[in-house]
Amino acid sequence: MTGASLPPAAPLLGGIAPPGGAIERATARRADSAWLAAAWADERTRVLVVEDGQALVRAGKGTAELVFVPPREAPGGPSFLLGVDADGVAYFGVGAPPGSVTPTGGGEPGGDGRTVRRAGLRDAGALLAGREAALLTQAVALANWHATATHCPRCGAVTVPEMAGHARRCTADGSEHFPRTDPAVIMLVTDPRDRCLLARNARWPPRRVSVLAGFVEPGESAEQAVAREVREEAGIVVDRVTYAGSQPWPMPHSLMLGFRAQAAQTAITVDAHEIAEAAWYGRDDLRAAITGGDLLMPPSQSISRWLIETWYGGPLPRAPRQAGAF
Repeated sequence: MTGASLPPAAPLLGGIAPPGGAIERATARRADSAWLAAAWADERTRVLVVEDGQALVRAGKGTAELVFVPPREAPGGPSFLLGVDADGVAYFGVGAPPGSVTPTGGGEPGGDGRTVRRAGLRDAGALLAGREAALLTQAVALANWHATATHCPRCGAVTVPEMAGHARRCTADGSEHFPRTDPAVIMLVTDPRDRCLLARNARWPPRRVSVLAGFVEPGESAEQAVAREVREEAGIVVDRVTYAGSQPWPMPHSLMLGFRAQAAQTAITVDAHEIAEAAWYGRDDLRAAITGGDLLMPPSQSISRWLIETWYGGPLPRAPRQAGAF
């Protein structure tokens, strides 16, 4: 169910090429125990400590940067190589036990007016520079996997990290296990009048809406998953599906595959279990609903927001300021 007639989307999150100053993942170094030991002993090495999907960030007005520590200050926990920068500085992550990620100074602003606090991708992702957002995404994904892969799924024995934290090996049967990634589809559906479909998940607060999404099932293509999820959640049949872009989303370990889909009919029937309500929005309707505070949009760093904005034609209008914003 693919088609080429939908307008192509702009490249997502910088496209395929890494952004300037990106960290090289250094896959060839993952099995080099001598290099890894030397890198961990190097005081220039930077370590990002992750606990329950969060790390320390230094936040100011509309900006944030990650707080790294040298290896000697890193807490215990599985460590993993994130990569090496252009100056040869190595970056590692550590999946830390509870209580390890604690702001110093009680979270009060420092002399520069910025505050050190715990934050995850939902809070700080849009405020971090591209390189740091990528590092946090990778670190959270690996930390989440290590936290759930401590025992072999084949025999139940303990597993231990290897390959610089990018694999685990069973201590009993020797089997190798690798980080898990769950493919999920997320799609912006439009009708023949070029209105977009937005829906509210039954677990979300009032006014919060987004595009539809769901996991790819075994034996199913991504395009088939798009068609199935749209029909299951909104009762709508789509007849054209076009790939738009992707985004890693380690909550806890998904890869979001973004699509545009064309509806063959417009009657909506929500499942009433997962989706509480759904409606079609033209651009003028959406702009008025956002500025009037009637709808809350997905966060700016999410692929759901990006899909909506590629249809809208640019950045969405500002909503009334929300209390407790990062």
